[in-house]
Amino acid sequence: MSGMQADPVDKPRILVLASGSGTNLQALIDATRERDFPGEIVAVGSNRPQAFALERAAQAGLETFTVDHTRFDSREAFDAELRLEMERWQPDLVILAGFMRILTPELVRTFQGRMLNVHPSLLPKYRGLNTHQRAIDAGDPVHGVSVHFVTEDLDGGPVIAQAEVAVLPDDTAETLAERVQQQEHVLYPIVVRWFCEGRLQLAGHDRILFDGQPMPAVMTLPAA
Repeated sequence: MSGMQADPVDKPRILVLASGSGTNLQALIDATRERDFPGEIVAVGSNRPQAFALERAAQAGLETFTVDHTRFDSREAFDAELRLEMERWQPDLVILAGFMRILTPELVRTFQGRMLNVHPSLLPKYRGLNTHQRAIDAGDPVHGVSVHFVTEDLDGGPVIAQAEVAVLPDDTAETLAERVQQQEHVLYPIVVRWFCEGRLQLAGHDRILFDGQPMPAVMTLPAA
């Protein structure tokens, strides 16, 4: 019929998983509220019932769910329940936004090519935890943040984009973390937009296609 507009539910469905305060979630909520944003958040899940991320989601009128990891005897049992809950939302994209659980290979394979993570370092440097202190201890002049596809290799999936942050002589782990987090809030929504626009694809296990062509290098925002 003439004059009909596209149903907004046709936008790619985004599911966000978070364990903590949810500052990256808030940046994504703010981004998806822009009129032209090509995706919509359908639910926010957490492994911690008291995570402030769930409060942020509720304040934004989003559906929430919790799969409390402390109630499961094994990582496999937790992931099996989490996967069932995730699949219930039929997500086109799963975003890990400070989700502090190492996922089993089975769960990762279920969402291969449609799961993104943000990591506070310039990967492949400093996988795992305490990245800011490790960068300071190493005397690195530049630190930063990476957004990557999630694969079975912890923090080792192919990197899509990075934002650099200069390390200052008087930086502590806390001051550096604050500036890195500011760049996370800029970079993550940009990459999510690319994915929802269909510009970003994972080909095989480790090749990224951008606009249908192999991405020649990691996209980088200059040092802030």
